[in-house]
Amino acid sequence: MLSLRVVARSAPRTLNRLSSTALRQSRVARPSSLLKSSWAPLRSSQFASAFSTSQFRQSAAEVDQELSVKLDSELQFEGSMKEVDQYPASVKDFLENSPFELKDEPGKEDVTLTRKFGNETITVSFSISDLANYENDDLYNDESLNDDEIDVPEAGQRSAQSENDELLDEEDETNETPVPCRLNVVVEKPGKGALNIEALAQDGQIMVENFYYFKDPKLAHGETAETAHIAQDVYPGPPFGTLDEDLQLLMERYLEERGVTQALAVFAPDYMDIKEQREYQTWLKDVKAFIDA
Repeated sequence: MLSLRVVARSAPRTLNRLSSTALRQSRVARPSSLLKSSWAPLRSSQFASAFSTSQFRQSAAEVDQELSVKLDSELQFEGSMKEVDQYPASVKDFLENSPFELKDEPGKEDVTLTRKFGNETITVSFSISDLANYENDDLYNDESLNDDEIDVPEAGQRSAQSENDELLDEEDETNETPVPCRLNVVVEKPGKGALNIEALAQDGQIMVENFYYFKDPKLAHGETAETAHIAQDVYPGPPFGTLDEDLQLLMERYLEERGVTQALAVFAPDYMDIKEQREYQTWLKDVKAFIDA
């Protein structure tokens, strides 16, 4: 479920994307003969003369000014939604009490947590790109609904159902949960290769999806396109869900002992939301400064 801030930001844009998508689909769905007949007048000289630039002429200075004002209003809106300099308790407690060291480079999508555990180096990384991908998936699911798939209540039932829908909406707003956050965990030992664990942080839980082993630690990190390509050709191990249940539990305890705990599962989605907000505001400021220059 998206946070209230993300919903508020994306709501007006969603309508625009839906309308433009519907327009593109209506054009693509036409048979070729209809395309020819309907688009033929657009190529006529009469239409070309009617579509003159003078009809829609607007000076560059006016457009720049309008765009600058709009960017400024977006900045004010984002600032009113959340104070990015104030961390929630989950983030503050984790940063103060966790053995992990946070690396968050401004302008970058990825966030990295590192720590030492005996002779092991443990790296946990996640990306704010998950937030955008989650929004796009949510929008796609909304667009894929067909009218005939929606149950239309009878006249006598509409009032009661409308009240129930309002109650459900209010309940959803009061029970907002962070967007799921994908974690890439790498446990390295000198000269012994690395374990690469793909997990999901959601609802305060760590859910392991894959548990890989690589003799070359570089393949576990996949920092370049070349290493990622090489890693695809290496057998890393069976799917985690196919392992013996006791083995799965022991591997989960192995991660928990190294700090991949419920505290991390709560921290990562919350921090991902904070970083995305900060990066978006910085992007707005940079674009506005460029337009105003």
